[in-house]
Amino acid sequence: MRRHALCIGINDYPGTDGDLAGCINDAHDWSALLAERGFGVRRLLDAEATKAAMVQAIGDVLAGAAGGDAVIITYSGHGTWLPDTSGDEPDGRDEALCPHDIADGQALVDDEIAALFGQRASGVNVVLISDSCHSGSVIRGDESDLDPQLPRARFLPPSSWMDSRALAGQVARPRALFGGLSRTGGDLLLAGCQDTEFSWDTRFGGRPNGAFTFYALKSFRTLLPGASYQQWFRAISHYLPSTRLPQNPQMLGARSARSREALS
Repeated sequence: MRRHALCIGINDYPGTDGDLAGCINDAHDWSALLAERGFGVRRLLDAEATKAAMVQAIGDVLAGAAGGDAVIITYSGHGTWLPDTSGDEPDGRDEALCPHDIADGQALVDDEIAALFGQRASGVNVVLISDSCHSGSVIRGDESDLDPQLPRARFLPPSSWMDSRALAGQVARPRALFGGLSRTGGDLLLAGCQDTEFSWDTRFGGRPNGAFTFYALKSFRTLLPGASYQQWFRAISHYLPSTRLPQNPQMLGARSARSREALS
Protein backbone atom coordinates (compact mmCIF):
# COMPACT_ATOMS: atom_id res chain seq x y z
CA MET A 1 0.00 0.00 0.00
CA ARG A 2 1.24 3.45 -0.93
CA ARG A 3 0.32 6.70 0.83
CA HIS A 4 -0.41 9.93 -1.01
CA ALA A 5 -1.30 13.37 0.39
CA LEU A 6 -2.19 16.84 -0.85
CA CYS A 7 -2.24 19.76 1.61
CA ILE A 8 -3.87 23.02 0.50
CA GLY A 9 -3.66 26.28 2.47
CA ILE A 10 -4.95 29.69 1.35
CA ASN A 11 -4.61 32.88 3.41
CA ASP A 12 -4.53 35.38 0.56
CA TYR A 13 -7.80 36.14 -1.23
CA PRO A 14 -7.12 39.12 -3.52
CA GLY A 15 -10.14 41.12 -4.54
CA THR A 16 -12.07 40.26 -1.37
CA ASP A 17 -12.02 41.40 2.25
CA GLY A 18 -11.58 37.81 3.38
CA ASP A 19 -7.86 37.28 3.98
CA LEU A 20 -7.07 34.71 6.66
CA ALA A 21 -3.97 34.11 8.80
CA GLY A 22 -3.67 30.47 9.79
CA CYS A 23 -4.22 28.42 6.64
CA ILE A 24 -0.62 28.29 5.42
CA ASN A 25 0.50 27.15 8.85
CA ASP A 26 -2.25 24.53 8.78
CA ALA A 27 -1.00 23.14 5.48
CA HIS A 28 2.60 23.03 6.69
CA ASP A 29 1.55 21.36 9.95
CA TRP A 30 -0.56 18.70 8.21
CA SER A 31 2.14 18.01 5.66
CA ALA A 32 4.82 17.61 8.36
CA LEU A 33 2.73 15.07 10.26
CA LEU A 34 1.76 13.17 7.13
CA ALA A 35 5.38 13.01 5.97
CA GLU A 36 6.27 11.55 9.37
CA ARG A 37 3.59 8.92 8.74
CA GLY A 38 5.13 7.87 5.43
CA PHE A 39 2.99 9.86 3.01
CA GLY A 40 4.35 11.44 -0.12
CA VAL A 41 3.10 15.01 0.29
CA ARG A 42 2.42 17.81 -2.19
CA ARG A 43 1.46 21.31 -1.01
CA LEU A 44 -0.49 24.08 -2.72
CA LEU A 45 -0.18 27.44 -0.94
CA ASP A 46 -1.81 30.82 -1.64
CA ALA A 47 -1.20 31.90 -5.26
CA GLU A 48 -0.31 28.31 -6.21
CA ALA A 49 -3.82 27.23 -5.24
CA THR A 50 -5.87 28.61 -8.12
CA LYS A 51 -8.93 26.64 -9.12
CA ALA A 52 -7.18 25.15 -12.13
CA ALA A 53 -4.20 24.13 -9.99
CA MET A 54 -6.43 22.60 -7.29
CA VAL A 55 -8.37 20.58 -9.86
CA GLN A 56 -5.13 19.39 -11.45
CA ALA A 57 -3.51 18.50 -8.12
CA ILE A 58 -6.55 16.62 -6.78
CA GLY A 59 -6.83 14.76 -10.08
CA ASP A 60 -3.14 13.92 -10.06
CA VAL A 61 -3.02 12.59 -6.50
CA LEU A 62 -6.05 10.39 -7.13
CA ALA A 63 -4.77 9.22 -10.52
CA GLY A 64 -1.50 8.18 -8.91
CA ALA A 65 -3.24 5.90 -6.42
CA ALA A 66 -4.05 2.24 -7.02
CA GLY A 67 -6.48 -0.05 -5.24
CA GLY A 68 -5.58 -0.39 -1.57
CA ASP A 69 -3.67 2.91 -1.50
CA ALA A 70 -4.51 5.70 0.94
CA VAL A 71 -5.09 9.31 -0.15
CA ILE A 72 -5.41 12.17 2.34
CA ILE A 73 -6.40 15.64 1.16
CA THR A 74 -6.36 18.54 3.62
CA TYR A 75 -7.90 21.93 2.84
CA SER A 76 -7.61 25.08 4.94
CA GLY A 77 -9.27 28.19 3.55
CA HIS A 78 -12.69 29.69 2.98
CA GLY A 79 -15.83 27.85 2.00
CA THR A 80 -18.78 29.45 0.22
CA TRP A 81 -21.91 28.69 -1.82
CA LEU A 82 -23.47 29.78 -5.10
CA PRO A 83 -26.88 29.30 -6.72
CA ASP A 84 -27.43 25.78 -8.10
CA THR A 85 -27.94 25.74 -11.86
CA SER A 86 -28.26 21.99 -12.41
CA GLY A 87 -31.26 21.35 -10.17
CA ASP A 88 -29.56 18.65 -8.09
CA GLU A 89 -29.50 20.58 -4.82
CA PRO A 90 -32.67 20.56 -2.64
CA ASP A 91 -31.70 23.88 -1.06
CA GLY A 92 -31.02 25.50 -4.45
CA ARG A 93 -27.33 26.06 -3.68
CA ASP A 94 -24.08 24.48 -4.73
CA GLU A 95 -21.45 24.43 -2.02
CA ALA A 96 -17.86 25.24 -2.89
CA LEU A 97 -14.29 25.70 -1.77
CA CYS A 98 -12.64 29.07 -2.36
CA PRO A 99 -9.44 28.92 -4.43
CA HIS A 100 -6.99 31.82 -4.48
CA ASP A 101 -8.73 33.25 -7.57
CA ILE A 102 -12.27 33.14 -6.12
CA ALA A 103 -12.70 36.87 -6.87
CA ASP A 104 -12.60 35.92 -10.55
CA GLY A 105 -15.55 33.61 -9.99
CA GLN A 106 -13.37 30.52 -9.75
CA ALA A 107 -15.23 28.58 -7.05
CA LEU A 108 -14.49 24.84 -6.82
CA VAL A 109 -18.04 23.51 -6.66
CA ASP A 110 -19.10 20.32 -4.88
CA ASP A 111 -20.27 18.78 -8.17
CA GLU A 112 -16.76 19.23 -9.57
CA ILE A 113 -15.19 17.69 -6.47
CA ALA A 114 -17.54 14.70 -6.79
CA ALA A 115 -16.55 14.25 -10.44
CA LEU A 116 -12.85 14.30 -9.52
CA PHE A 117 -13.29 11.73 -6.77
CA GLY A 118 -15.35 9.56 -9.09
CA GLN A 119 -12.39 9.09 -11.42
CA ARG A 120 -10.15 7.26 -8.92
CA ALA A 121 -9.32 3.59 -9.15
CA SER A 122 -11.49 1.07 -7.33
CA GLY A 123 -10.34 0.42 -3.77
CA VAL A 124 -8.59 3.75 -3.21
CA ASN A 125 -9.41 4.99 0.30
CA VAL A 126 -9.83 8.77 0.53
CA VAL A 127 -9.76 10.86 3.71
CA LEU A 128 -10.70 14.50 3.30
CA ILE A 129 -9.83 16.86 6.18
CA SER A 130 -11.46 20.26 5.83
CA ASP A 131 -10.81 23.22 8.12
CA SER A 132 -13.14 25.63 6.35
CA CYS A 133 -16.56 27.22 6.19
CA HIS A 134 -19.74 26.96 7.92
CA SER A 135 -22.22 29.27 13.91
CA GLY A 136 -23.58 27.43 16.72
CA SER A 137 -23.17 27.80 20.47
CA VAL A 138 -22.05 25.23 23.02
CA ILE A 139 -20.13 26.08 26.19
CA ARG A 140 -17.49 23.51 27.05
CA GLY A 141 -13.97 22.51 26.03
CA ASP A 142 -10.43 23.42 26.98
CA GLU A 143 -9.30 26.89 25.81
CA SER A 144 -6.01 27.07 27.68
CA ASP A 145 -4.00 27.21 24.42
CA LEU A 146 -6.12 29.90 22.78
CA ASP A 147 -4.83 33.46 22.59
CA PRO A 148 -7.17 36.19 23.96
CA GLN A 149 -8.51 37.53 20.68
CA LEU A 150 -11.56 37.20 18.50
CA PRO A 151 -11.26 34.46 15.87
CA ARG A 152 -12.34 34.93 12.26
CA ALA A 153 -14.79 32.68 10.47
CA ARG A 154 -13.56 30.70 7.46
CA PHE A 155 -16.67 31.43 5.44
CA LEU A 156 -16.63 33.78 2.47
CA PRO A 157 -20.12 35.17 1.74
CA PRO A 158 -21.01 35.04 -1.95
CA SER A 159 -21.66 38.79 -1.84
CA SER A 160 -17.91 39.34 -1.37
CA TRP A 161 -16.95 37.71 -4.69
CA MET A 162 -20.09 37.26 -6.83
CA ASP A 163 -22.15 39.72 -8.89
CA SER A 164 -25.10 40.80 -6.73
CA ARG A 165 -27.53 40.07 -9.60
CA ALA A 166 -26.64 36.39 -9.40
CA LEU A 167 -27.70 36.37 -5.76
CA ALA A 168 -31.18 37.82 -6.21
CA GLY A 169 -33.62 36.01 -3.95
CA GLN A 170 -30.92 33.95 -2.27
CA VAL A 171 -30.33 33.88 1.49
CA ALA A 172 -26.73 33.60 2.69
CA ARG A 173 -26.46 30.42 4.73
CA PRO A 174 -23.39 28.17 4.93
CA ARG A 175 -23.95 24.54 4.05
CA ALA A 176 -22.11 21.25 3.75
CA LEU A 177 -19.43 21.11 1.08
CA PHE A 178 -18.59 17.58 0.15
CA GLY A 179 -20.83 15.29 -1.85
CA GLY A 180 -18.01 13.47 -3.62
CA LEU A 181 -17.12 11.03 -0.86
CA SER A 182 -18.65 7.58 -0.84
CA ARG A 183 -20.62 6.94 2.34
CA THR A 184 -19.67 3.28 2.20
CA GLY A 185 -16.30 1.59 2.05
CA GLY A 186 -13.08 3.40 2.87
CA ASP A 187 -13.95 7.09 2.45
CA LEU A 188 -13.93 9.44 5.42
CA LEU A 189 -14.58 13.15 5.95
CA LEU A 190 -13.23 15.04 8.94
CA ALA A 191 -14.65 18.56 9.02
CA GLY A 192 -14.08 21.43 11.40
CA CYS A 193 -17.75 22.06 12.10
CA GLN A 194 -21.36 21.23 11.32
CA ASP A 195 -22.81 22.50 8.05
CA THR A 196 -24.68 25.27 9.91
CA GLU A 197 -21.56 26.52 11.69
CA PHE A 198 -18.27 28.27 11.01
CA SER A 199 -14.72 27.00 11.39
CA TRP A 200 -12.55 29.59 13.09
CA ASP A 201 -9.19 31.10 12.15
CA THR A 202 -7.34 32.19 15.31
CA ARG A 203 -4.00 32.14 17.18
CA PHE A 204 -2.31 29.85 19.66
CA GLY A 205 0.83 31.06 21.44
CA GLY A 206 0.98 33.97 19.00
CA ARG A 207 0.95 31.67 15.95
CA PRO A 208 -2.03 31.66 13.55
CA ASN A 209 -3.84 28.36 12.97
CA GLY A 210 -7.24 27.00 12.30
CA ALA A 211 -8.83 25.93 15.57
CA PHE A 212 -9.80 22.53 14.22
CA THR A 213 -6.36 21.88 12.75
CA PHE A 214 -4.58 22.92 15.95
CA TYR A 215 -6.67 20.69 18.19
CA ALA A 216 -6.76 17.79 15.74
CA LEU A 217 -2.97 17.74 15.59
CA LYS A 218 -2.60 18.23 19.34
CA SER A 219 -5.02 15.37 19.97
CA PHE A 220 -3.28 13.09 17.48
CA ARG A 221 0.01 13.42 19.40
CA THR A 222 -1.71 12.01 22.51
CA LEU A 223 -3.02 8.84 20.85
CA LEU A 224 -1.62 5.40 21.46
CA PRO A 225 -0.01 3.66 18.45
CA GLY A 226 -2.64 2.12 16.20
CA ALA A 227 -5.48 4.35 17.44
CA SER A 228 -8.46 4.56 15.10
CA TYR A 229 -10.06 7.55 13.45
CA GLN A 230 -12.97 7.13 15.88
CA GLN A 231 -10.62 7.35 18.86
CA TRP A 232 -8.93 10.40 17.36
CA PHE A 233 -12.27 12.09 16.82
CA ARG A 234 -13.24 11.49 20.47
CA ALA A 235 -9.95 13.05 21.56
CA ILE A 236 -10.64 16.18 19.48
CA SER A 237 -14.01 16.57 21.24
CA HIS A 238 -12.16 17.32 24.49
CA TYR A 239 -11.32 20.72 22.99
CA LEU A 240 -14.13 21.59 20.59
CA PRO A 241 -16.66 23.09 20.83
CA SER A 242 -15.72 25.67 23.46
CA THR A 243 -17.03 29.03 24.64
CA ARG A 244 -15.18 31.16 22.10
CA LEU A 245 -14.94 28.46 19.45
CA PRO A 246 -18.53 27.24 19.00
CA GLN A 247 -17.79 24.67 16.31
CA ASN A 248 -18.69 20.99 16.44
CA PRO A 249 -16.23 18.88 14.41
CA GLN A 250 -17.81 16.20 12.22
CA MET A 251 -16.75 12.78 11.01
CA LEU A 252 -18.66 11.09 8.20
CA GLY A 253 -17.92 7.65 6.87
CA ALA A 254 -18.70 3.97 7.18
CA ARG A 255 -17.88 2.05 10.37
CA SER A 256 -15.05 0.28 8.58
CA ALA A 257 -13.44 3.62 7.72
CA ARG A 258 -13.89 4.99 11.25
CA SER A 259 -12.22 1.91 12.73
CA ARG A 260 -9.11 2.14 10.50
CA GLU A 261 -5.84 3.28 12.03
CA ALA A 262 -5.75 7.08 11.84
CA LEU A 263 -3.49 8.60 9.18
CA SER A 264 -2.32 5.23 7.94
